[in-house]
Amino acid sequence: MPCTEHAASENYADFIAYYYSSREEFMDFYGTRCVDFINDTQAVIYAPLSSVLPLTLSRYTYSAIPKLYSLLDASSMEAAGISEASRLPAFSNEGDGVLIGFVDTGIDYTNPLFQQNGASRIIGIWDQTIGSGSGDGGGNNARRNGVGANGGFQPLYGTMFTRDEISQALQSEDPFSLVPSRDEIGHGTFLSSLAAGSPDEAAGFSGAAPKAYLAMVKLKPAKQYLREFYLIRDGAHAYQENDIMMGISYLYSLSRQYSLPLVLCLCLGTNQGSHEGTSPLCQYLNNVSAYAGTAVITAAGNETGMGHHYRGVMEQPSAPHVVEITVAEQEQGFSMEFWAQDIEIYTIGFISPTGEVIRPLPASTTDDHMVTFLLEKTSIRVYYQIADFSNGSQLIFIRFQEPSPGIWRIVVSASLNLHGTFHLWLPGREFLSEGTFFLRPDPDTTIMEPGNARAPITLTAYNHETGGIYIHASRGYSRSGQIKPELTAPGVNILGASVSGPPFVRMTGTSAAAAHAAGAAASFLSWGVLQGNYPYMNTSVLKTLFIRGAKRNPELPYPNREFGYGTLDLTQSFLQLRRQ
Repeated sequence: MPCTEHAASENYADFIAYYYSSREEFMDFYGTRCVDFINDTQAVIYAPLSSVLPLTLSRYTYSAIPKLYSLLDASSMEAAGISEASRLPAFSNEGDGVLIGFVDTGIDYTNPLFQQNGASRIIGIWDQTIGSGSGDGGGNNARRNGVGANGGFQPLYGTMFTRDEISQALQSEDPFSLVPSRDEIGHGTFLSSLAAGSPDEAAGFSGAAPKAYLAMVKLKPAKQYLREFYLIRDGAHAYQENDIMMGISYLYSLSRQYSLPLVLCLCLGTNQGSHEGTSPLCQYLNNVSAYAGTAVITAAGNETGMGHHYRGVMEQPSAPHVVEITVAEQEQGFSMEFWAQDIEIYTIGFISPTGEVIRPLPASTTDDHMVTFLLEKTSIRVYYQIADFSNGSQLIFIRFQEPSPGIWRIVVSASLNLHGTFHLWLPGREFLSEGTFFLRPDPDTTIMEPGNARAPITLTAYNHETGGIYIHASRGYSRSGQIKPELTAPGVNILGASVSGPPFVRMTGTSAAAAHAAGAAASFLSWGVLQGNYPYMNTSVLKTLFIRGAKRNPELPYPNREFGYGTLDLTQSFLQLRRQ
């Protein structure tokens, strides 16, 4: 099988790796040419699945196995100060000349909202679900040392379509015969319309930056072996961390190809990871955020009230701490993660719903523990990682297979007898049955990765009509205490483009808030970079400007875990510059 078929094949496993030598030396070291290079230090290796099973954390590092991400959504422009800003003579660019890129479910490129004067404003689509053979060389073999023969972005899978190909398709009687990329789910189309949809006066609709260019990465579904490893429920939309990272690489390459400032908007999230922003994806976003002419926006997630986070304190270090979980009748299985907040070494045991006791399992760095029960068909696999290499914290990875319904108890013991703190996270609501949750959850520290990454701007959602925070908007701060989210934007009952039925639908969630901010960032980059007012503007600069101009309720302290530093106000952020 040629390398061009490995990346998408269910018979091959994906691993995220770091390299600090030449690409040639890296491939020689691993003995394979089947590698996609994400950037100058990160790569994806494709290996035969039969050679890597069973997939366990005693054989592979935690960060090497791609995490799985889900979608973050279940007269808004005025509330964010975007319409008012567009009426300021010096700030009426509406995102002109800036590229807004999404890594999501695709885009309905035939929608008139993404056209201007009959021409498409979409300059590129990379559809990871379409095999090689069509589009601009996507998935072809024109590769040398992991990149295209012409030095451009050239992945081992999917198909890339150019603006010319999209325009030709739009002029055809059957557009999808030329560019067969569709958004079956509608999430990516909806967000793209919020960020950069053209005005539709009849519907009373306009995107935040209607003159901006757009680009879309349509993610391929997660491979079955990873769904089985993480015990993702059937029917859930799940996407791999390495595919998201490759999508970011494509968007950045496209912005350099066209010499355009880039706003990268990520509206995907996961409860997997340290919640300190230390995953491979978070590290990549931190690097991209620093580039001049680039802004990175992430959504916080919709996990408050779901009961998926637990915070424990060993108030009596010599006594065990009991964590209770209700497991739903229909739950087939799930994974969860335990992260220590300190240098303590923890061990865990279990008490089943029928009362069977499993004593604390020793913390081993070389073996997984498989636990079975006499009276239940449940099996639990436990892996200890004494110190994660990216942040130094202890990780305990737990897999519940065929859990019996009822109340399960995890008995936590401390080895060093310190007054330690620990966190547990269940999967996000997309991956878990509704009736599975902690009995005494902590609503804080529920921002999903990559929303805890240090450099990007993380957006949460509020109701722009009432001023109240969205009831399920994830709360900060990060596990390390970093201020997240930074800002709040409209995200309740928001109007946007549909891919089926009526032309517009309404959606609620922090993804909508992030799309608002992406459009606002495009307007700032157009003014700063393209008009020469702030040529080196990047994510850090934009974050400061947005925070300075944010609206704040005099009755609330700021920053806080719900609103961050306040609600987005593009007009005031711009006017703050005049006062300097």
